[in-house]
Amino acid sequence: MRYRVFCTTPDHHHERIASIGCVDEVGTKRTFTEAEAIGLIESKQASFYVERPDGHRVEVIVEKSPAGHKFLKTEPDGEKPNNLLALPHCKIEPPVVVPPRSFTPARSHGWVQW
Repeated sequence: MRYRVFCTTPDHHHERIASIGCVDEVGTKRTFTEAEAIGLIESKQASFYVERPDGHRVEVIVEKSPAGHKFLKTEPDGEKPNNLLALPHCKIEPPVVVPPRSFTPARSHGWVQW
């Protein structure tokens, strides 16, 4: 599967990306943690890219820090700022809360209120 990354969620504790917001070829939106995206890239189950407004596409790759920690980045393309870090932050949508259903049984069903 191929995904276009359109937003990121930063991990402020470690100055890295916590997750990425993506859309696939048919328009389905998904969110992947950094670890999930790294696993998909390394296993060749998926690929990710960033697209600039001018149509310029840059592949997302896995890089290893000097300390051995893997992280996501884009292939070097000479553009500033960094393609992933320049993306907007993903909006965290509040969970949909469905209020509990309440009902009043019909008197014809044997319910009597005293």
